[in-house]
Amino acid sequence: MTQWLSIIGMGEDGYEALSAAAQSSLQKAEIIIASERMFEMLPALKAERHLWPQPFSAVYEQVKAFAGRRTVLLATGDPMNFGVARKIFEIAPRDDIAVIPHLSAFSLAAARMGWSIPDCDCFTIHGRPAANLETFIQPDARLLVLTQDETSVAEACRRLIARGFEASRIAVLENMGGPQERVTHFTAAQNPALDWSPLNTLAIHCIASPNAKIWSRVAGLPDEAFVHDGQLTKREVRAATLSALAPAPDQMLWDVGAGCGSIAIEWMRSTRGCEAIAIEHDEARCAMIAQNIDQFGTPRLKLVEGEAPAALAGLARPHAVFIGGGIGVPGVFEAAWDALLPGGRMVANVVTIEGEMHLYDLQGKHGGELTRIEVSRLEPVGKFRALKPKMAVTQWRTVKP
Repeated sequence: MTQWLSIIGMGEDGYEALSAAAQSSLQKAEIIIASERMFEMLPALKAERHLWPQPFSAVYEQVKAFAGRRTVLLATGDPMNFGVARKIFEIAPRDDIAVIPHLSAFSLAAARMGWSIPDCDCFTIHGRPAANLETFIQPDARLLVLTQDETSVAEACRRLIARGFEASRIAVLENMGGPQERVTHFTAAQNPALDWSPLNTLAIHCIASPNAKIWSRVAGLPDEAFVHDGQLTKREVRAATLSALAPAPDQMLWDVGAGCGSIAIEWMRSTRGCEAIAIEHDEARCAMIAQNIDQFGTPRLKLVEGEAPAALAGLARPHAVFIGGGIGVPGVFEAAWDALLPGGRMVANVVTIEGEMHLYDLQGKHGGELTRIEVSRLEPVGKFRALKPKMAVTQWRTVKP
C-alpha cells in the first residue's frame, strides 16, 4: 500500500452521495478522523473513530502518528479548496496521499445563484479575520465567501455599510445539498436578525452608493484614506515605490520605518498571497497601522514594534525590502541587505541631502538605479491657482545578485 492516507470530501447529502471510490476507502479504513456531525452521516464501519482535535492545527500531529495505517480524513466539500489538504501535503509525501473531493461550497453556491465561478472572487473568512472582506469589496464585484459561523452574516453587512455598499445584494446559503438547505436574499442595509445556521456561505453582489469608499487594488490609494500623522509615503511616490518593489504572488516584503503602514498594506493588496512585515518603533504609529490593517483588509500583515536594525533579527527573509526611514542609521541597510533573498529588490526613499549622499554611496557599491521623483499639485495662490511643488524624493532601487 503506497497511499495510506485518504482525504475525502463529503457534503450535507452524506455518505450515499459519495463516489464509489470514496465509499470504498471508508469501508477499508482502519482509522477515520472526522467531526461529530460527519460521523452521524456515516453507516457502521469497522474503523477506529477519532474526532478532529482542538486546536485544529493538532490534526497534523495526529495524522503523523497514524502513518502507514489506512487512514481517512473526512472533510467538508472539496478538501483542496481552502480545506485541510493543503497543510497535510506539507507533512506527508505526495505519493502517500489520495484526495477524493466532493462538490465545494463555491460550486454549490454558484449553481444556486446562477453565477459563473471565474467571474467571482472566491475566498474564506473561516478561521481568518473578517477584515479579509475589505480588499474584495469593489463596485459590481461578485463574492463567494466561506464564513466562520452564524455571526459572519452581520459582520459582512456591517463592513459593506461602513464602506457605502449598503445596497449590495446578499444571499445566505445554509446547509447546501442537505435536507435543511435554505437560501435567504436581502440587501446589506436590511441585515435581518435571523437564526442562521453556522454552516453557511455568503454570495454578495457588491453595489456602491454615490458616496462609497472605493479603494482600488492598483497602487496609489488616496493619502486621506489612511489613518496617519503625516508620516506616510505620498500617493504618487507610493505608486512609484510599489512599482519599483514589484510585488509577486506569495512573496514577503519588509517595510522598515513603516510610518502608517501604507507601503506594506498596498503591497499586500496588490496580488494573491503577498505577505509583509511592518517594522515601526513609534507606539502611536503602530496603533495607526493596526487601524489601517483592518480597514484595508490586510490582517496577515505582521507588525513589529521596535527599532531597526535590532528589530529585524529573526524575521522571515524577504523577497523585497523598502526602507522609508532610517537608511542612514548604522546597521539598518546592512541587516536588511544580508537578509534579502537572492534576486530580491531593495528600494529606499530619502528627502534630505544627507540621505542622498548615503544613497550615492550605496549605489556606487551595489549598483542599481537612482531616480528623483518630483510632484506638483494645484493649490490656490490668492485669487489665482498654481502648481506648487512638493518636496522631491530620491529613490534608489537595486536587485541583490
